[in-house]
Amino acid sequence: MDRRSFLRAGAGVAAIGASGGVAAPALSQGANARTLRFVPQANLANFDPIWGTQYVVRNASAMVWDTLYGVDDKLDPKPQMVEGETVSPDGLTWTFKLRSGLKFHDGEPVLAKDVVASITRWMPRDPMGQMLRAIQKELVAVDDTTFRWVLGRPYPKLKYALGKTNTPICFIMPERIATKFDPFTQITEYVGSGPMRFVQGEWVPGASAVFAKFDQYVPRQEAANWLSGGKRILVDRVEWKVMPDPATAAAALQNGEVDWWENPISDLIPLMRRNRNIAVDIADPLGNIGSFRMNHLHAPFNSKKVRQAVLAAMSQEDYMRAIVGNDDALWKPLPGFFTPGTPGYTEAGGDILKGPRNLDLAKRLLAEGGYSGQPVICVVAQDQPITKAQGDITADLLKRMGMNVDFIATDWGTTGQRRAMKNPPDQGGWSMFHTWHAGADCVNPAAYNALRANGQTAWFGWPDSPAVEAGVNEWFAAPDAPAEKAAMDKINAAAMDDVVYAPTGFFLGYTAWRRNVSGIAKGPLPFFWGVSKS
Repeated sequence: MDRRSFLRAGAGVAAIGASGGVAAPALSQGANARTLRFVPQANLANFDPIWGTQYVVRNASAMVWDTLYGVDDKLDPKPQMVEGETVSPDGLTWTFKLRSGLKFHDGEPVLAKDVVASITRWMPRDPMGQMLRAIQKELVAVDDTTFRWVLGRPYPKLKYALGKTNTPICFIMPERIATKFDPFTQITEYVGSGPMRFVQGEWVPGASAVFAKFDQYVPRQEAANWLSGGKRILVDRVEWKVMPDPATAAAALQNGEVDWWENPISDLIPLMRRNRNIAVDIADPLGNIGSFRMNHLHAPFNSKKVRQAVLAAMSQEDYMRAIVGNDDALWKPLPGFFTPGTPGYTEAGGDILKGPRNLDLAKRLLAEGGYSGQPVICVVAQDQPITKAQGDITADLLKRMGMNVDFIATDWGTTGQRRAMKNPPDQGGWSMFHTWHAGADCVNPAAYNALRANGQTAWFGWPDSPAVEAGVNEWFAAPDAPAEKAAMDKINAAAMDDVVYAPTGFFLGYTAWRRNVSGIAKGPLPFFWGVSKS
């Protein structure tokens, strides 16, 4: 029996009784309707939205912490914690006014000094924040509800930087926390001003996390749209149930033990659809980009030719079918880095990923790149289906190329810790890991952390490509859409030549929920506001 048949059989057997007999354990009907049970993509192993960039942390953080601005489904930033802003005619001085009624979960009011401290902690960890810090002249609280940001040159995308969906998001926390923990140290106190409180006493890493409605949250009057608008929470509690085994999660959803499964694997979608109590849909039409991330600091992937060897040999179809199965509507090849179907999409420089795969060329590039048999430390999270599927393909690929594979099977939380280490691979570091990037994060270079190539301050892997960075700067300075597109062509070609990372393809993912749950919106993260349960 193959893996796919085993999963389908396991989920089906475990789900007996979902429509025909044995009732799931339940609370009283009223209490059950006020508690939403959710299966997240992975374990919430750490909970600092600034320290790391894992989506699972971002998704939980969006309930607990709020933002100054929030992008909608058009990626337009809208005021969120601020009433609005005024900008000087020269574009250098921005003055922001906080809206009234903002409170932290400890009962304290949100003040301008909290905002200043939070922005200051966020900037070193985020590429757009780093750009702002480089041109910042002053960031000060004018009074309790007003803060001023003075720049050395205009930065028209400032509101987008403060409201984007990609990690790290500029979440606002109390000054005492933002100043106590530097950007490279994880926080241990989780006080936000968002629509839900984190119930730290019920947090069991590896098993569960609990969020409770914050009754003193004052939502905006506008309709909710992604991270913007009125974040109205319609349940009392959201309970995250960590279920790394897909068959277990499928059975729990069918039995009514959970209400919403963030990312069911495609193998089990037919089973879900046969259950009249379950709804299934594409989670985000902008999809995802698979990523084979290499460590540019250390051998073997500090050699550009060794990185190019991976591009010459890898089959994106193999990777994508491992993730989504045989449904061709769920994936497409991606000879580039930007989200397909968006205005800036380009395949410039992507020929190496097109056509038949060339193992002979890959082996020749390995030799020219100086590869001499050193172990390739592949850190692969097994509790995350997307990373596990890609890791299995990579282990086989690198062995066929003639590389010495040291496969480290671990969990997603440990991967998040280890990938931040710059040690040599044989001293606790790493050579490569797999992840993925939401399409919403990859429509342009603005918030595309994984594409930046500014060396030691770049995202994990620390690529250093002056050509990529020159293209990014050109895009930010572009006066119009054609100039932006020309810059993105240059970025794509340079990133492919230097192999900032290896894109494994573009894919869509599903989400599934019980039909007594309503209000689930499509997007790059699960939005819990507006979701109700009957």
